[in-house]
Amino acid sequence: MTDEFEPFGRPLFEDPSARALSRVGVVDVGSNSVRMVVFDGAARSPAYFYNEKVMAGLGKGLAETGRLNPQGRIRAMAALKRFALLAEGMKISPLTVVATAAVREAEDGPAFQAEVEAQTGLKLWIIDGDEEARLSAQGVLLGWPGAAGIVCDIGGNSMELARIGNGQVGKRISTPLGPFRLQQVQGDAADRARLIERVLRKARDTIEPAHDRIYLVGGSWRVIARLDMERRGYPLTVLHEYRMTPQAVLETIDWIARNDLATLRARVGASTERMELVPLASEVLGVLVRSFKPREIDVSSYGIREGLLYEQMPERLRQRDPLIEAARMAEATQARIPGFGKKLFAFLSPLFKGVDDEGMRLVRAACLLHDTTWRAHPDYRAEVCFDNVTRANLGGLDHPGRVFLGLALLHRYKNNRAGSRFAPLFSLLNEDQLRKAEVLGKAMRFGAMFALGDPAEAASLAWNPRKRVLELALTPKGEALFAEVAQARFAALAQSMRATPQIVAAKAARK
Repeated sequence: MTDEFEPFGRPLFEDPSARALSRVGVVDVGSNSVRMVVFDGAARSPAYFYNEKVMAGLGKGLAETGRLNPQGRIRAMAALKRFALLAEGMKISPLTVVATAAVREAEDGPAFQAEVEAQTGLKLWIIDGDEEARLSAQGVLLGWPGAAGIVCDIGGNSMELARIGNGQVGKRISTPLGPFRLQQVQGDAADRARLIERVLRKARDTIEPAHDRIYLVGGSWRVIARLDMERRGYPLTVLHEYRMTPQAVLETIDWIARNDLATLRARVGASTERMELVPLASEVLGVLVRSFKPREIDVSSYGIREGLLYEQMPERLRQRDPLIEAARMAEATQARIPGFGKKLFAFLSPLFKGVDDEGMRLVRAACLLHDTTWRAHPDYRAEVCFDNVTRANLGGLDHPGRVFLGLALLHRYKNNRAGSRFAPLFSLLNEDQLRKAEVLGKAMRFGAMFALGDPAEAASLAWNPRKRVLELALTPKGEALFAEVAQARFAALAQSMRATPQIVAAKAARK
């Protein structure tokens, strides 16, 4: 970038200690789609306040004509006019618009850029392939702080690869392997395969793969991943952090080739424009997997748009945990008693001796989220909180983590999960994880009985795993609060822990 605030034209994170993000609008003008996203919410874990996409097809036929697709230009311009008006109505200024392969490679790209500014007032920033690879990789880091491996972002006319690790973007390369470009290759599938292999050989020499994890970014990859879910009967259809083995990917590619595209499209709800590019994208993915030999293939819903936000984040902000930040924001805006989650976590922490850092961050997130669905009808709160967490836009959370967190919150409101319509998703956890989620949920269910202030003023918990004794020490204030319902919840918690409950009097709250 020529200026640290371009293409936003203003600093987004002037105060590194700020928790919230002022509403920001970004438009990505790609070879296939034109998408507007408005971010809001937690500064480190932005949520999608608004998300709209038009499959304009700007880059269709570009490899053959050297120019933007005429119909695509009309559709893209119509979308940009609409997005400019939406941004004005939402009081988002300025709306940031970034164009990638199609506009940068077309001979009439500069004319289109000028036309956009003349007709909409929007300044269209055209980024080169190296910058596109970098921003896409930064988007993965925004939602996946510990990501390490190779980011592979496929668009309509290009495919970018970038190495990431330790929160940084390393070597990168832009390749001409977008499906629109492959449509123009003379010959059959064997000819395309030779071209793909030749291009990826050069990319492999640049990126130097070493059985890395590959992170897939882009609409065509997401459709293939969704089809992999369909083939496997996978229960949680959330694409972000969906993980596949190389063998599963190759089996899905073969499965796609054997089936009717229209039938597959109907099964996963993909658009016709997107689905027609899937066979060519599958050819690229097959060669990529065989050539790079990754140990795992993961899907990222975050890319260039999120990478633009990450670009401006100061290091202090980047170091925050996106899951915890999103949970904090949810508590601040949706809980009955904002701030109680931190106190609840401190109260319950003695129950989780020996739990590793990853486990404790899930406990912390659950405590922050434990009362954010109180507005739902009491009969449905358990279902609402499970559904919210498992399908929410949350970074830094894999699929088993989503189900664990959702199940813990379900047990926050409901003792028994038998007969739940979410039972198929429970299969993503083993028996030990299921039991731990239940314990956490019932612990929060009990701890919420002291929600009028700080639970430490009423009681303290002590857990002896060797003797399997769960001790509750009550202050005089706590004795008054420890009435019939609280007693029943404490007994349920002890039972889930397979512990003997003991209640003792305490002269003062433990600090």
